[in-house]
Amino acid sequence: MELGIHFSNFTLPGGAAALAPALSNTARAAEDGGVSLFTLMDHWFQMESLATSYDPMLEGYTSLGFLAGQTSRMRLGLLVTGVTYRHPGLLAKIVTTLDVLSEGRALLGIGAAWYEREHLGLGVPYPGISERFERLEETIQICRQMWSTNDGPFEGTHYQLAETICQPQPIQNPVPILIGGSGEKKTLRLVAQYGSACNLFDFGLEGVQHKLEVLKGHCDDLGRDFDAIEKTLIVSNEKFDNPDQLLADMQQYSAMGISLVTTSPAAPDPAGWVSRVTETVLPRLTEI
Repeated sequence: MELGIHFSNFTLPGGAAALAPALSNTARAAEDGGVSLFTLMDHWFQMESLATSYDPMLEGYTSLGFLAGQTSRMRLGLLVTGVTYRHPGLLAKIVTTLDVLSEGRALLGIGAAWYEREHLGLGVPYPGISERFERLEETIQICRQMWSTNDGPFEGTHYQLAETICQPQPIQNPVPILIGGSGEKKTLRLVAQYGSACNLFDFGLEGVQHKLEVLKGHCDDLGRDFDAIEKTLIVSNEKFDNPDQLLADMQQYSAMGISLVTTSPAAPDPAGWVSRVTETVLPRLTEI
């Protein structure tokens, strides 16, 4: 099983001046330690479930561009891009730029968005959930079209593009698409139809097994190969305090088809935390 690091807490010693070295040091520790995926959040305000909306938060794709120049092997992406945050044509161009400058390491993680306060706070339209899912599907379709030989128009319900030119094309063609979320009727069906990967929350062994069974059912309905979809799981960093139990759980998750587990490093020293985990836990995790 592989390990991903999800950098989500920017409330660190030293304030704003310390964020660039903290982020780069953590990414380098992750890559040097064998981590295969490094992700950030896509928010303008910090999540209130983690800290407060007044705590620091960096814009995601700018930060990933910075990390592309600090690393050379890990995949880079947001977990996950909010569909409402960027026009889909511009999003495809942004992700293409990341892929080209990282030499083929970009991952498009995307979801329907949810954080109403930051939308209202910064004046960004926040449509209802049904419309956000409609926009999510159209955005995925637009990205796929822009990463193809078809540079003609796109006519959707919510988006109309006269030309879908995207030059240069991404080095990965197309860029893998991870669809975040675990809603059974809409999200997992979109994963089955369009996704290269999914990311599930840690609902426990029975809960994750159920979500995977739902995803397989959608794959069967659509004629999609269930095994072709990468299954990833995000867990609390507190689970790494008990490596034996974590690894026992991951053994069972691996048997279900989960191939990557991701977690957020603990403050106040995320780089040090990552170094310890990659030295003590990751060698055993890769044997699963």
